[in-house]
Amino acid sequence: MSDGKKLKPQHAPNPPHQDPKFLASTPARPIRILGEYIHPLVQLKKEGIADTIVMFGSARIESHETAQARYTRLKREKTSKMSAAALAKHRAAVRHAKSLLEMSRYYEEARQLSHKITTWALTLGPRPRRFVICSGGGPGIMEAANRGAHEAGGKSVGLSIELPNEQFANPYISPELSFNFKYFFMRKLWFAQIAKALIVFPGGFGTMDELWEMLTLLQTGKLAKRNLILIYGRKYWDDVLNWRAMVRWGTINEEEYKLLQFADTVDEAFDRIRAGLEKYHMRGEPFLQAY
Repeated sequence: MSDGKKLKPQHAPNPPHQDPKFLASTPARPIRILGEYIHPLVQLKKEGIADTIVMFGSARIESHETAQARYTRLKREKTSKMSAAALAKHRAAVRHAKSLLEMSRYYEEARQLSHKITTWALTLGPRPRRFVICSGGGPGIMEAANRGAHEAGGKSVGLSIELPNEQFANPYISPELSFNFKYFFMRKLWFAQIAKALIVFPGGFGTMDELWEMLTLLQTGKLAKRNLILIYGRKYWDDVLNWRAMVRWGTINEEEYKLLQFADTVDEAFDRIRAGLEKYHMRGEPFLQAY
């Protein structure tokens, strides 16, 4: 029986899409995944991006200026009063700094190549924007790619990822085209889905991960085989990977090996990329224009 007291109206709870605890929960994972598809799609459409050129490489490769400054500083340090252990550590640091200085050429060449591609792509008009540079959003070769596009006066995309050691988006990404992902597979989808070419500079596990992903998608027909994969810097890559051995051992065939193109200079890379884009991708409806 009622005790005669009138209950006061209560505020209704927030709907699920306004409940942070629910949205962060395991059952809401499909919503988060869908968000990582829809948000980039909407923003890329808004900015008139039709397709991209993805540039990948090591996050550890620095600009020539930064690498030179470190090497010069270490070489100038006085070592006469160092202990044996400190001297050994210093010599190792000098060797590492020298290696970084040698590798810095790839930062500068990625920057120059991005500049050339962007300058050419800008001549194709702003609506839609064709062949926009896209990187993984972080430092190193990724920064060089975005930097070159920025210096050419064009927009560029950055697809960052949440990592245990937080990765900050580099400052050269167009702010309206800077995205941050929780899920690697959704980030990979946006690398692959609208790319017309992948340019692979020297890199480590992450670079190889993206390379193998793209190669597998091309090999299995999930991406059009006319999409380009350009390996930049044969001195590095031939030391790290024996491409022809896979053909000799029969794990890939000659046609699959030919999915790869190679370049060692900015001009050579640009000529190969431009020729492929003009031959296969100037006509027809770009992916994002179909939505």
